[in-house]
Amino acid sequence: MSEPVALNDNPRLPRGEHRVVLIVDDVPDNVAPLHDALDDAGYTVLVALDGESAIRRARQALPDMVLLDAMMPGIDGFEVARRLKADADTAGIPVIFMTGLTETEHLEAAFDAGGVDYVTKPIKPREVMARMGVHLRQARQAREGAIERSQQRHALDAFGYATITVRALDGRLVWQTPLARELLRQHCACEGTVAPMAVVQWLRRHLVEAEALREPPRLTIENGPRRLTFRLHQRVGDEDGDPQGQGDWLIVMQETSNESVLAALTNAFGLTAREAEVLYWVVKGKINRDIADILGASPATVKKHLERIHMKMGVETRTAAAAMAINRVRLLESSSA
Repeated sequence: MSEPVALNDNPRLPRGEHRVVLIVDDVPDNVAPLHDALDDAGYTVLVALDGESAIRRARQALPDMVLLDAMMPGIDGFEVARRLKADADTAGIPVIFMTGLTETEHLEAAFDAGGVDYVTKPIKPREVMARMGVHLRQARQAREGAIERSQQRHALDAFGYATITVRALDGRLVWQTPLARELLRQHCACEGTVAPMAVVQWLRRHLVEAEALREPPRLTIENGPRRLTFRLHQRVGDEDGDPQGQGDWLIVMQETSNESVLAALTNAFGLTAREAEVLYWVVKGKINRDIADILGASPATVKKHLERIHMKMGVETRTAAAAMAINRVRLLESSSA
């Protein structure tokens, strides 16, 4: 149970604040005084008399708090809490159990089902409202923190960055922004709930550095003239719930492109778009077989492109062609760095 709380002499809600509370009890007379006290304090009070109707009302109204009788015929309070916590729409609603049971196993069952606190019957309305105030504040702070983190992450999208959260243990994509989803699809053919294997292996390889708050080397995946870079940002989530000690990690992604370089090579030497790509990779020191793999062509096709490049540039070797292009490429890359 939570720490003892001081009972406020004035339990009314602050002016302008509105809270909805769902009371669940199969015997209305048991909670009538609590209902009246909450109503007088400014709460909107909803009532359910059984487990099924409690779940329906919670999903419809999304109350700020559920006060839940533990022992009811049919679906008991423990099962109601488990179902609420299993639903993403209602998982964040604090549940306080109302129970006449004080045996340890019953109290453990209440917390295991997702309850944040319990009060014993007969119900004392002022004590209940004091405990509600503590958990409502905590829930509001958690929501505000989640909203702030979401806004920060989506703001990164607006500046050309993207973020994902990856579970190191199994590579699961716990969370991703819309831009991140699109970049993973384009660069890694990744459209599922598991991060690309290259990303998972990179993350696991550098966990020791990350745990020591040292930023590890970044991962870069090349896709033609476009590159997707991954930077390990920080650990997120509940470390206590991670017995393997690997955790969930926030990763920032950024796409860069050399398309401006390709356009410059095309204009400078009268090349086609594909010829400019071949010349770009020649400048990068790639051999024909590597260039063929990158472009999805055959080495023979790359060789033919090179012959036309030599003719257009008025040179006889790839070394000479690279020498003519390399200063322009370096100049453009340094200006865009």
